[in-house]
Amino acid sequence: MSEALQLPIIDLSSTDRISNSNSIRQACMEHGFFYVVNHGVEEELIDKVFEHTSKFFSLPIEEKMNFALKNNRGYVPLYAGKADTSSSSAKGDCKEDLYFGPPADGLNLWPFEEDQPSWRSTIETYHEKVLSAGNKLLSLVALALKLEEDFFHKVDALNESLLVLALTQYPGIYEIYGGSAHSDYGTLTLLMTNGVPGLQVCRDKSKHPQVWEDVPSIKGAFIVNIGDMMERWTNCLFRSTLHRVLSPKQDRYSVVFFMNPGKDCIVECLESCCSESCPPRFPPIRCLDYFEERLRLSYASKS
Repeated sequence: MSEALQLPIIDLSSTDRISNSNSIRQACMEHGFFYVVNHGVEEELIDKVFEHTSKFFSLPIEEKMNFALKNNRGYVPLYAGKADTSSSSAKGDCKEDLYFGPPADGLNLWPFEEDQPSWRSTIETYHEKVLSAGNKLLSLVALALKLEEDFFHKVDALNESLLVLALTQYPGIYEIYGGSAHSDYGTLTLLMTNGVPGLQVCRDKSKHPQVWEDVPSIKGAFIVNIGDMMERWTNCLFRSTLHRVLSPKQDRYSVVFFMNPGKDCIVECLESCCSESCPPRFPPIRCLDYFEERLRLSYASKS
């Protein structure tokens, strides 16, 4: 049985930004995961998002397929994607997803208002609130790396956004994994769950056999983790930790906000994170090129 991992808790309402940034630095170096509380997303709004999420996934598959994935927006059915692209198994993950991008670009797929009243306004409001919390976090991460607070915003300033909001259902049916082992692609991920357990992390992905630890949910708190782009920027100082979701005994819902660099952002090792004795481990890469390759591998067997 896995041990529960004790993660740091970051209070986003704290005025002590230096203490917060130091705590984030330690969390990102040791775990790659931490909790965030007092983030500004109201509990009532979170409850409404989960209510809409549950309603959507309870629809017949024929109706959900009306929103089938297009331009990386929309519905992905059970077993259609596989997060662990190193696995030889052809079977996809036991989960359903509904993906949204930035509301302003007009590419999101929405149910008719009469079918799901307030659905669009609820999701768009949530997107706006979580983006605000994520931007505050990115400023603290920059401070944690001894950079200017607006560093990550400056490098993305002229680029098209790759922000993604995913609603996910892990159905309470018997499988080993709802979400197979993987790391996230971007800079930061802000996860909210309905409290049903299942998330596990492996802090040392090179160790064999791998050791997996449970990450309990805290009501109203975001579980935040570092993604591959941040690991590349920091030359592995900050860890893009391997994680997975075990299949739950009851339906598990999660709402995941992926903070990603802009499409044309070139991610390369920060000067403060390399030296003669610790040269850059990764070559510079254009964010969109990296994302497209990861997505191609995830859905290769289902294309």
